[in-house]
Amino acid sequence: MHLQAMTDGPISSARRSALPGAPAALSLVAMNGFADYALLDCGGGRKLERFGAITVDRPELQAMWQPRLAAGEWAAAHAVFSGGEDEEKGRWRTGRPVPDVWPVEVGGVTMLCRLSAFRHLGLFPEQLPHWEWMLDGLRRVTGTRPRVLNLFAYTGAASLIAARAGAEVAHIDASKKAIAWAKENQAASGLAGAPVRWMLDDARKFVAREVRRGRTYHTILVDPPKFGRGPGNEVWELFEHLPDLMRGCARLLDPACARLCLTAYAIRASALAIDGLVREVLAERGGEFDSGELAIVEQSGGRAIGTSLFTRWSSP
Repeated sequence: MHLQAMTDGPISSARRSALPGAPAALSLVAMNGFADYALLDCGGGRKLERFGAITVDRPELQAMWQPRLAAGEWAAAHAVFSGGEDEEKGRWRTGRPVPDVWPVEVGGVTMLCRLSAFRHLGLFPEQLPHWEWMLDGLRRVTGTRPRVLNLFAYTGAASLIAARAGAEVAHIDASKKAIAWAKENQAASGLAGAPVRWMLDDARKFVAREVRRGRTYHTILVDPPKFGRGPGNEVWELFEHLPDLMRGCARLLDPACARLCLTAYAIRASALAIDGLVREVLAERGGEFDSGELAIVEQSGGRAIGTSLFTRWSSP
């Protein structure tokens, strides 16, 4: 699915064309679910999802329409999250027994989900299309073992999927808890011997050091929050710090065969903003750009919930 780039002003639809330096079209990459995950229904500011054997009811302000499933099916959820004004930090109410952790299989690895105080369960299933795109790029690397840099890497789904495919992975996150969780997922996936470097570090500092070392990577994944802090209390502000980080990432891309994926969640921006940034930092590399929105498709009615903005780049 594609959303064509459009301009304002007195110009007829027959004469609309892509703006110079902007994408000719914005992509809608829709994830339809997989065996261990489904968006069952959504509406009324909520979404009903199944993660493995557990069904959860979470806030989703974008679901402004009405749910399609019966109220009884919503009421049968194992757990319901209630949050504050920002719909992030809050608490879970369980109506049926929920284990402390339970497995969800995705991309050939096992992710251990749990109910957290920030409504997340340790897995962002909508990212599966990006992980499949990453694997396609890794298969194109010849003559050496693929190298992957995963920044703001959370609980390690992308890192483990890449490692399972034979890549060397540098997994960078500022949270001790997230890295410990990622290591649990590594053990559950049977990948204890996989070449993953689990590093508690500030993403900007790590990238700067890797540039000085002359390191390169075949794939770089960048999935930053709007705001965060590094392990040394370093402040991360997306609009302030992302441009410099991306310039550093551009210098770390393998000169022969490389891919880069930038995603942005819950920010007041558009896909055009991150597309423009990535085009600028990779202006001398050529290659292909794909920008747009990532979404999950509802099982009950086929409606889509947007989850993040993205720009993907592949070398020529």
